[in-house]
Amino acid sequence: MDAPTEPMPQAGSDRRRILRAFNASLAFVFLLLVVFVSQPGLDVRALAVAPRDIGQWIGLLAAPLLHGSPEHLGANAGAILILGTLAGAVYPRATLRALPLLWLGSGLGAWLLGDPGSRHLGASGLTHGLMFMVAVLGLRRRDRASIAVGMIGFLFYGSMLVTVLPHEPGVSWQSHLGGALAGLLAGLLWWRADPLPPRPRYSWEDEEEDAGSPQAGTDADTLEPPPPRDVPVLWHRRPPVRGVVLRFPPPRRGPPAEP
Repeated sequence: MDAPTEPMPQAGSDRRRILRAFNASLAFVFLLLVVFVSQPGLDVRALAVAPRDIGQWIGLLAAPLLHGSPEHLGANAGAILILGTLAGAVYPRATLRALPLLWLGSGLGAWLLGDPGSRHLGASGLTHGLMFMVAVLGLRRRDRASIAVGMIGFLFYGSMLVTVLPHEPGVSWQSHLGGALAGLLAGLLWWRADPLPPRPRYSWEDEEEDAGSPQAGTDADTLEPPPPRDVPVLWHRRPPVRGVVLRFPPPRRGPPAEP
């Protein structure tokens, strides 16, 4: 059987998509850095998510832009660069549609499940949403690019499967869980938003189509096996060699011979 025939890959178009997704992720990281530098002049507590405080809804929009420390910002910036580039390069349409859902899902998770009086901030819920969305899209689409992106994302950030549960004081697992659920929902809703790659065709499929077409003529008949009576016999089975029974006459009985 011959190898599957696929269209020539558009290397230039793929490079542009990867570069565009990387630049967009880098621009968002730069925005996070600008906001972090400006935080000393901001009322961070008023802009963070306040669980079940209806009057402080602004935290649902502003909290992903705020971070508590340079380490917190660095961890989220690296995840956004990697996961954002992977998602934006392979699923540009699904990623654009999912971003508002991931953004709000992260804040709603902290708002609904957080302890009253606490404050939640950071883009970690957004990164968890990207990770879970990439994983679900890989399982739903199951083409080469989707499987590769899902495996790369899981290789770098597979530990996010654990951080959606309480594990460390001071870490907002509630926003992680909200972003992860939003990512799951986005993967289920928009897995067809980006066109699927063409299915590979094998040579035997073309032969079957040619055999079934009326224009094939006598060529289509050559693809069918001949009837058994027309198949030449290459080997004849010889009859088995049977044994021969020798019959001996019974000994004669008479008077004993005289000496």
